[in-house]
Amino acid sequence: MTALPTRHDEAWRYADLTALASVWPIRPQAIVVAPGESASHTLVLSGAGTHVHDITVSLGEGAQFAMHVLNAARGYGRVAVRVTLARGAHFEFGAAQVAGADHRVEVVTEVVHAEPDAVSRQTVRQVLAGHATGNYLGRVVVDRGADGSDGEQSVRAMLLDRGASANARPELEIYADDVKCAHGCAIGELDKDGLFYLASRGLPPAAAKALMLQAFLAEAFAGAADEDRLTAAALAVLEDLL
Repeated sequence: MTALPTRHDEAWRYADLTALASVWPIRPQAIVVAPGESASHTLVLSGAGTHVHDITVSLGEGAQFAMHVLNAARGYGRVAVRVTLARGAHFEFGAAQVAGADHRVEVVTEVVHAEPDAVSRQTVRQVLAGHATGNYLGRVVVDRGADGSDGEQSVRAMLLDRGASANARPELEIYADDVKCAHGCAIGELDKDGLFYLASRGLPPAAAKALMLQAFLAEAFAGAADEDRLTAAALAVLEDLL
């Protein structure tokens, strides 16, 4: 039996190792998109208990793949994704994490631009209440010779209560020239001016919060084939937190 990981492994730094032991070992899921083909994948984590997914994705030359995740596990929810992009491949990743009480949710990604001219986009949004913890660890690697690579990470977390916490570590590892890579990360609270504006238009406080948070999470699902369903599911979870 494969040994449990430890916190010395960077990808498991914030993991709930006690919860992980109950479902270990994790059987990885492999997704292969052939050259020139397009595919998409949607993953929703919900309900009590421990939910852990380990996914590897291989994109052929010119392939396109979009993955969208709603992580609303009531316990421990973890999604790990490792992606390898061939020449001219395009990868879109959008994840929303919503948690309350003492739940822990996390997304871990590693995107490897193995060949030139590939594009990757990652958008992660988190809403955390109570004493919940939300984690994002994302690594973008541009291999030697992968000139023309274009990679972006956008990570934002909204804390609804002082007991909630968010950990974020976007990382770039670049070994090629002529690349375009960027990442951004922000952790904060709801904009009080925005809430005041909505209240002045007659919206009750809870409705104003829900509207702003819905728009915030919807950024992770923009362009998804089932965007409306994912946004509605996220809103249903939000209603339990507000």
